[in-house]
Amino acid sequence: MLIHPQINPVALQVGPLAVHWYGLTYLAAFALFMALGLRRLHQQPFARLAAQGIWQKRDVEDILFLGVMGVVLGGRIGYCLFYKPLYYLANPLEIFAVWQGGMSFHGGLLGVVVAMVWFAHSRQRPFLQVMDFVAPCVPTGLAAGRVGNFINGELWGRLADPSLPWAMVFRGAGELPRHPSQVYQFLLEGMLLFVLIWLYARTERKPGQVAAAFVFGYGVFRFIAEYFREPDAHLGLLALGMSMGQWLCVPMVMVGALVWHWAGRQTQTH
Repeated sequence: MLIHPQINPVALQVGPLAVHWYGLTYLAAFALFMALGLRRLHQQPFARLAAQGIWQKRDVEDILFLGVMGVVLGGRIGYCLFYKPLYYLANPLEIFAVWQGGMSFHGGLLGVVVAMVWFAHSRQRPFLQVMDFVAPCVPTGLAAGRVGNFINGELWGRLADPSLPWAMVFRGAGELPRHPSQVYQFLLEGMLLFVLIWLYARTERKPGQVAAAFVFGYGVFRFIAEYFREPDAHLGLLALGMSMGQWLCVPMVMVGALVWHWAGRQTQTH
């Protein structure tokens, strides 16, 4: 049985300026997206489009900027709507208190989709082409975020058998061993999903199939990980013994599968 090391959330303190590990993981996520986006420009169909001057480095930079805005705004609004709607309805000003925590991946995903709709419209690019470009560059950022969760000792897992070699005690959750679900999510939604989607995207696919594969894959892996993650205390388990995270993943899996199937039946390629 392991003990969470209780890492100081502040990585560097210079006078009144405090640099948090969680902030550094966000920076790592942005840097990874930029590096992978530039690499994506060398893969088809984007290499062909880049040769025609349609896709360029500045597009990756603009997508990153808009994506960050979508993640922050969508993630916060999604958390307020999905997890504590009555509380924030009664305390609307606290929606802006982002320093108190509270972000939702599913809300962030919707925020990114809205941002990419705007980007596609403003640049006169096919929306599915934009989403197919973005999708393989996302999982490493999700992995970086889970590293931040682990360092902060938050979003811990459910109670685990003490004989489990990697069961861990998180002091904020009591003295009983738990699953290090942040690590599970790092491996599943982060690294494994990245490898699968990146390899899948190396071969030119029908428009929308890469993005659909990401949505489907994330939904499946997150659904599995939720069986080991402690549900939100104020919600607990919902209908059918499923957590809110699992219920939010159900439409992701369905939409991902349907879009992938629909895209495969189209005759057009990128």
